[in-house]
Amino acid sequence: MMDLTENLKSLGFEAGLTEDEKECLYLRSRSAGLTVSGCAHAVFVCQLVRLLRKKVSENVTSKTHLSVGIIGGGHMGKQLAIVLMHVNNIKPSDINISTKRPENLVEISKTGVECYYDNIRLAKWADVLFLCVLPSHLPQVCADLRSHLPSRCLVYSFTSATPLKRLATLLDHSFIIKPRYEFVACGDVTKMWYLHSEVTAALKDKEVLAASIPTSMSGGLSLDLSWVSAVLYSLLNMCTAEKLGSQKALQLLNDLFKTNITTNTFSLQSFNSSCASALLNSDDPFPWINLVDAQTKETPLSDLVSRNQSLQDCISVVFQNMFSNLEDGPNDALPGGNRN
Repeated sequence: MMDLTENLKSLGFEAGLTEDEKECLYLRSRSAGLTVSGCAHAVFVCQLVRLLRKKVSENVTSKTHLSVGIIGGGHMGKQLAIVLMHVNNIKPSDINISTKRPENLVEISKTGVECYYDNIRLAKWADVLFLCVLPSHLPQVCADLRSHLPSRCLVYSFTSATPLKRLATLLDHSFIIKPRYEFVACGDVTKMWYLHSEVTAALKDKEVLAASIPTSMSGGLSLDLSWVSAVLYSLLNMCTAEKLGSQKALQLLNDLFKTNITTNTFSLQSFNSSCASALLNSDDPFPWINLVDAQTKETPLSDLVSRNQSLQDCISVVFQNMFSNLEDGPNDALPGGNRN
């Protein structure tokens, strides 16, 4: 039966708003855009880490699956968990959530994701730990985690109000990635972010996925390219943690980013120009990179990412390929999304 009310403007969300309220509509796009792109970038990191671990296990004895921890069961924590569950090779049993109200995550628990309230337990278990908590809750969460985070646990923070250096001090931990987004309201182009009622559906939309590419975001959003450098340095640190020689680590990273655009993306100088000559004829691992410094100071890699279009194109291809087999998920509605 035909729905005669479909697309009737008088029944739309905007119809009941005052002119003053309409001026705030950009916040709707901003919220949806940050949710979609934030989840996409987090999944990209998890997939890169998982694939690298698989490659590393071919050279040394190490675990291959990825343990993903999420602290916070609010909007962002739920959305991230749902998207992760519909990515190839990440099982619900590989995801744990620590939240003050695990009883609110019954539907997610039924899928096999463990939900409980024990931040210390989660910190000891996770390989990648996402902080999805309010700024007011962060000091207590950091107090729980401090001294319990393994040095190789990658912390990824979505809590925007706390500067990176302050977060590192609170956690006494420097293996941290903190994306920095900017949003500029620019008319109808920002509407793409809330045209889908599910994050998984949004990421299957080629236009939305293209707008989420870390090195060339659009739709009013942009991402500081220091994030890209931090992600790449984090992969290098994981090789160092397994005591892989610099040449082998470099080979694995080049394999990870091999595309039809390029087969040899990185060199020793890409990551550490000061010790490149020393490592050239050596099998020593790369030195451990402080990710806080990598996101707050100029580095050889940040310079390469900013000026090398070929590298940016390569990252774009790898990013989009990560979502080529994204499965349909349950109804994980976005704020202000189209629910018709």
